[in-house]
Amino acid sequence: MRFYLVFAALSSMLAVALGAFGAHALKASLSPERLAVWNTAVFYQLSHSIALLVLVALSAFLHAKWQNFGLKFMVAAIVLFAGSLYALVLTDTPALGMITPIGGVSFLFAWLCIALAAIKKPQ
Repeated sequence: MRFYLVFAALSSMLAVALGAFGAHALKASLSPERLAVWNTAVFYQLSHSIALLVLVALSAFLHAKWQNFGLKFMVAAIVLFAGSLYALVLTDTPALGMITPIGGVSFLFAWLCIALAAIKKPQ
């Protein structure tokens, strides 16, 4: 669980920094559409990093195997979804947008695994 705590903390810190970077350094050089993409990446990264912290804190209430699957999918989703959007904006490479849905599906699998972790936990 330590890995997920450290990842969540550092990912939250990075999301705050990237949000500020977008609001201050990129605002003048990006179109409103590209800035919206950047802000979407920041939102998903920060909200799911906080979710990771909560999910680790709730370990006692979750089936360990399914929780572990969910946490792995969550980390992958943050990296793939937010990372591809950041890279898309910074490099203006539309092909990177093909990675984003993989991250989105990873978020869906993560939350499904967490639901199963809650259902499968013995009372």
